[in-house]
Amino acid sequence: MARIALNWGTRDLARNAGVSPDTVARFERGDQLKPQTIELLRAALESGGIEFIPENGGGVGARLKKPSSIE
Repeated sequence: MARIALNWGTRDLARNAGVSPDTVARFERGDQLKPQTIELLRAALESGGIEFIPENGGGVGARLKKPSSIE
């Protein structure tokens, strides 16, 4: 969901995270990955503008960050 919100393909996320497209596909299938690999994917998505939302009764989620206001 986060990757699609950024209009990124699998290769885009892989390039930004420094992992292989195969790794992204494995992650999206729900395969087990090393915690440091998951952190690379998360950091790439956050750098791209995604904000992860913690559990708040409605489940975890992700959304695009609000643009910072420039004064």
